Amino acid sequence: MPWDPEVYNRYKDIRYKPFYDLLNLVEDLGAMECIDLGCGTGEQTATLAHRFKEAKILGIDSSAEMLEKSKAFENSRLSFRMESIEDNLEDQTSWDLIFSNAALQWLDKHEVLFPKIIAKLKTGGQLAIQMPVQNENALNQILIKLVQEEPFASHLNHFIRKSPVLSMDQYAKILFENQIKDIEIYQKVYPQIAENVDELYDFISGSAMIPYLEILKGEVKDDFIQEFKKRIGEEYSRFPAIYAFKRLLIYGRRG
Repeated sequence: MPWDPEVYNRYKDIRYKPFYDLLNLVEDLGAMECIDLGCGTGEQTATLAHRFKEAKILGIDSSAEMLEKSKAFENSRLSFRMESIEDNLEDQTSWDLIFSNAALQWLDKHEVLFPKIIAKLKTGGQLAIQMPVQNENALNQILIKLVQEEPFASHLNHFIRKSPVLSMDQYAKILFENQIKDIEIYQKVYPQIAENVDELYDFISGSAMIPYLEILKGEVKDDFIQEFKKRIGEEYSRFPAIYAFKRLLIYGRRG
C-alpha cells in the first residue's frame, strides 16, 4: 500500500498529540531494548531515542516511501528496517518496550494479534499502543457508507476496509489474560478545527482513504473524491468546524 509521507505529515500536529500522550505513559528503565512497530518516517521513533537516553531502539515499517525519510535519524542507538509487523512477530527477539503509534489499526484480528505482540515482551516489559477509533469517527463513517454504494462498490470489487479496533473492554480482557499488569486504557478526543471541506478531506486522504484510492482509477476515482467531499460538506455545513478525532491509548507491563 503506497504511502505519501508529505500528505501524512501535513497534519503532523494533530498526529503528534496522541503520540506524546502515549509516550508519557512509558517509564524510562535505562538500557532498554525497544521496538517501534509501524515507525513510518522515523521522526517519532527518533523522539523515543531522545527521551530514553540509554535505550537501543529499532523502528520497522513496510513502506519504503516512509522509511526513506528515516535515514536522517539513524545513529548508534537508533536503527530502522523494512519489515512488516506480521513478519517481525515470527522471530524470537524479545523486548523491554514494544511501542506502536497509529499503526496496528491496519492489521486484522486483534484478538489474535495482541497476544502475539505481548508474547514478545520480556518480563517487566512495557506495552504502549495508540490507535484511531475509526468506526466512531465521522469521516470514516461517511467513507464506509460511500464505498458500499454504486458505482463505487463494483469498481472496488466490493472491497471494504473496516477497522479491526476492538472495544476498551475487549482489550482489557486480552491484556489481563496475557499477564499484563498496571493496565491503562482510555479513549481521548483530539479536536481538529477545519476551515473548509478540503482540510477534512486532506486529513483522511493520507490514511483511511489510501486503500480505496489505490484501487480506483481515472474518472471513477475523481468522481469518488468529489462525492466524498460533497458528503463531508453535508455533514459539516458550517465552517470553521470541529472534527472530534477519537484515539485509543493502551499501556501495560508484562508480569
